[in-house]
Amino acid sequence: MLEFPRWKYVLIVFVLILSTIYALPNLYPKDPSVQITAARGTLTAADVDSVRSAVNGALVDAGIQPKSIEVPKPGTVAVRLVDTGQQAKAQAAIREALGQEYAVALNLLSSVPAWLERFGAKPMSLGLDLQGGVHFLMQVDQKAALEKRLEAYADNMRAALRHANLKYRSVEHRADNVIVVSLEPGVSTDEAQKVLTDTLGNALTGGPGFTWTTQDGSTLLARLPEAEINRIALEAVDQNRSVIGDRINSLGVAEPVLQRQGNDRLVIQLPGLQDTAEAKRQIGATATLEFRAVTGDEATAAAAEASGQIPPDSRLYRQQSGAPILLSKRVLVSGDELLSAIPTTDGNTGSPAVSITLNAAGGKRMLEHTMENVGQRLGVVYIERVPTVTIVDGEEVQSSRIEERVISASTIQGVFGKDFQTTGLSQSEAQSLAKQLKSGALAAPMDFVAESVIGPSLGKENVERGVRAVLYAFLFTLFFFMIYYRMFGLITSVALLFNLVIVTAVLSVFGATMTLPGFAGLALSIGLSVDANVLINERIREELRAGMPPKAAIAEGYDKASSSIFDANITGILAGVALYAFGTGPLKGFAVTLIIGIVASMFTALTVTRAIATLIYGRRNKLKTLAI
Repeated sequence: MLEFPRWKYVLIVFVLILSTIYALPNLYPKDPSVQITAARGTLTAADVDSVRSAVNGALVDAGIQPKSIEVPKPGTVAVRLVDTGQQAKAQAAIREALGQEYAVALNLLSSVPAWLERFGAKPMSLGLDLQGGVHFLMQVDQKAALEKRLEAYADNMRAALRHANLKYRSVEHRADNVIVVSLEPGVSTDEAQKVLTDTLGNALTGGPGFTWTTQDGSTLLARLPEAEINRIALEAVDQNRSVIGDRINSLGVAEPVLQRQGNDRLVIQLPGLQDTAEAKRQIGATATLEFRAVTGDEATAAAAEASGQIPPDSRLYRQQSGAPILLSKRVLVSGDELLSAIPTTDGNTGSPAVSITLNAAGGKRMLEHTMENVGQRLGVVYIERVPTVTIVDGEEVQSSRIEERVISASTIQGVFGKDFQTTGLSQSEAQSLAKQLKSGALAAPMDFVAESVIGPSLGKENVERGVRAVLYAFLFTLFFFMIYYRMFGLITSVALLFNLVIVTAVLSVFGATMTLPGFAGLALSIGLSVDANVLINERIREELRAGMPPKAAIAEGYDKASSSIFDANITGILAGVALYAFGTGPLKGFAVTLIIGIVASMFTALTVTRAIATLIYGRRNKLKTLAI
């Protein structure tokens, strides 16, 4: 008998409604826009009103008519525009009007209606080849990377000389990549050179391979070779690439592009990015912490500032209050030695804090220092590289400035090692710092030297042609099936439409990225769905030719075709799983759409079409022929 359970009809209707809701957002394209946020901190409600007024005035002066000026979320102002040409022009006008206190970034804003967003519905992510995205070009400050490494070498030299009880006046590095070691009178330069060489190693043992010379009988000059300089520069780029990759992953951007360009630049392409201002802050942020011993009291620091005579092993900093403070040149622990950082609240004061866990080396140094210096003060330096944009001869020139301030100089009350917390930051600074420290410290600061919105790599015209080709192919299939299989051809076409809606909805819900290979996987899965329906229809025809009654032929056709369809599709799913497990990038996109499409096609071919056929023919008591 041709029967179909009622609960399956309910299931099909439920899946159809749910799939339609979550597939609909893909009909609403994203609007090019310009997003304005505070360069530091957040915009208050009053700030938002003044920014909207200033932005509107800047757009009027530039002759740009926006779609709207809105506040998509607290602390953010966004300008929706007609096209990307207006977008670039609007960004320049707004940036010039607002100045450096605000971050003005390119963006793409969703145009999905609010009632769909209440269901959590959102369009599927599209790859760079179909949608385009945001393009950043970043340049590594190799000079800063080299200075950081030279300072580390100088610090190791100071520690080695102290350990060997060899007295020295100072150990400093110069701008020409030379470290100058000034020894006290009577200290042998040969002995000092041997100690330093044994500690740092040489080129053969993986050390820097300094070239040593003696000057004035009590001064050693350690020159860094050119090969080591080049190695430091390349290491800085590679480490930054790894760290920025982790930061991009934390943004949740699907299928990003991160490539090296030359010896000191990175190309970053983020498809369909929603918040480019936040992305720029997280990707290029170089805020970090340094822990240094306090080397003098307030009076000593004030006298040093007034006279300009800073002790050789100390540096002059500013506290939060603006008062001077002397800290050791030796960095006890730096940001690249942090394993984790979690924003929290200080249990005693209730102020924002960051709970920090160091690696083994940093934890050991911190433990040794606190054991020997209980009752002494420890300074925490907050270092931030702030990007700046100036207009020179009508063109934007991007640069940056370094801001350093001592956020804490507390007395060491007890011994601690790798786990502790630090205070002195605002809530937003604590959360931002924790995010950056989690993803790792940059080996060297980086600057954004270019930013633009990129169109689809396939070109808009090619994408439209591809969509048109798929549409024509579907209409041709519909026309062919309706002629060849008549009523069952119409049923098959409805199932194919349902299949397409289900796949689109699932990809949207799970945030899968649709690329050109993904479209290929979708086309293949639809082809498999067509194949399954052909198999069912031909099986029904065979049963009719064998003299079976129409209703029984329909039921028998589905029953006999099901096992063959199931076996064939399981093979396809296994192939998709293998592609996903061992493939990368485009292959994974192909595999995801293939697997989802095959599962959806099995549901529509075996369940949906049978439900429709039962609904049409199941209640006919005197059915003698079938339109197939």
